[in-house]
Amino acid sequence: MTEDTEITLPRPAVVTIRAAKRHDLPEVNEMIALLAAHHGDAAGMTPDKLERDLFGPMPWIQALVADSGEGLMGYAILVPLYRADTGTRGMDLHHLFVRDGQRGNGIGHHLVSRAREIARTAGCDYLSVSAATGNFAAHRFYEQLDFRPRPVTGMRYMQAIA
Repeated sequence: MTEDTEITLPRPAVVTIRAAKRHDLPEVNEMIALLAAHHGDAAGMTPDKLERDLFGPMPWIQALVADSGEGLMGYAILVPLYRADTGTRGMDLHHLFVRDGQRGNGIGHHLVSRAREIARTAGCDYLSVSAATGNFAAHRFYEQLDFRPRPVTGMRYMQAIA
């Protein structure tokens, strides 16, 4: 006869996907800088700019965070889109980021799922996202989530507003 042995395994972290709150701004700002660095860019974002754009008198973006209760594991930023020729609303998944060591655990999937719900609730007809031309891991990730590649045509012009 053998004795039973109890083994206590570490429980996976419970992650909550929720709207960003003011107290999240320093961590979200840090993750924006990490994503910018990953792409070889310098981040010009600050917690004050995030405060303005998320909670100011004219909110410009929505942000979701993946909260483990011990810190943020990732975030997504959503920006509204509009096509006047067809009268369709869309939502751009402008940023999606999951911290190193947390990727592959489904956090990105959950952030995209929640972004899709927000877009649907806002009456959007589509959710869009872009990925750098050579970022094949991102291409596979988005295609796995039923995003379809679309060609980018034409030029986009910008003019600074003084």
